Amino acid sequence: MSVTILTAYDERPDGPGEFVYRAGGTDLQERMRTTGATPHVLDLTGVPGFAGIDRTEAGTTIGAGTTVATLARDLATDYPALALTAAGLATPQVRATATLGGNLLQRTRCWYFRHPHTTCFKSGGDSCPARDGRHLYGVAFDTAPCVHPHPSSLAMVLLTYAATVDTTQRSGLAVGDVLGDGSDPRRDHLLADDEVLTRVTLPPPAAGERAAYFRSISRFEAEWPLVEAVVRVVRDGAGTVTSCGLAIGGVAPVPLRLDALEDLVTGSMLDDDTVAAAAAGASAGASPLPETGYKVALVEATVREVLERVRG
Repeated sequence: MSVTILTAYDERPDGPGEFVYRAGGTDLQERMRTTGATPHVLDLTGVPGFAGIDRTEAGTTIGAGTTVATLARDLATDYPALALTAAGLATPQVRATATLGGNLLQRTRCWYFRHPHTTCFKSGGDSCPARDGRHLYGVAFDTAPCVHPHPSSLAMVLLTYAATVDTTQRSGLAVGDVLGDGSDPRRDHLLADDEVLTRVTLPPPAAGERAAYFRSISRFEAEWPLVEAVVRVVRDGAGTVTSCGLAIGGVAPVPLRLDALEDLVTGSMLDDDTVAAAAAGASAGASPLPETGYKVALVEATVREVLERVRG
């Protein structure tokens, strides 16, 4: 009898002999429904210490089982970028159940992966049918064999905080160490089969931090982002930006931290020229697919939106 850990790398759970771990279960439940899988589910929600927020002088530690709704509610003052991003996800019902760890390690939202009668790299196949098929919601930065963007909004914002991740086997991993660069198309992250994400640690809060989050979507709310962006800034008494974190999601195999634009914004007054230059530079290096060219302009517009919001 095999064991599959859904908080680490897994293929599609495809039979009654499979065991899967569940945190909030919002993504697992949907995949079981669409694929018809009937695995045995091992619930992690009662594990001591799996959920909760612990504040110390060295920073803030968040259990992997902490709900998205808790992040949005309890971290709004100290970590506004994280709270705003959490509050923008899904629906109130999903946020009340979905967890930090589950959002970081969720599987791709690609319809080929989730269809019970197709295979792809991530479900045990040897190709990406979306590349030559329908990929309207695919990447605008085509840098990996799989052309669907990474689905984690929380991973995107955690990049801007330089957060670290602990697992049952390792500690102090950067978010990039967990997600990789997408070059292995079989995987959505790089944790081992028997490795479970346990907590995320943020640096101490930055006094006076302001933040903005925005997702461009195809309907008013409760939709996966076509493009999303988050920015966090600290400004001195004269209005000069002394530090900046800026990242985008929904456009690449992993969320992208825009280091060059952070450097551009830092030291500026965040005036119109700076905002325009940063927005124009947000799509640098884009290589859209035939159906995702619209995302290039949307990246620029979404970055402009968060910068205008954060300065206002």
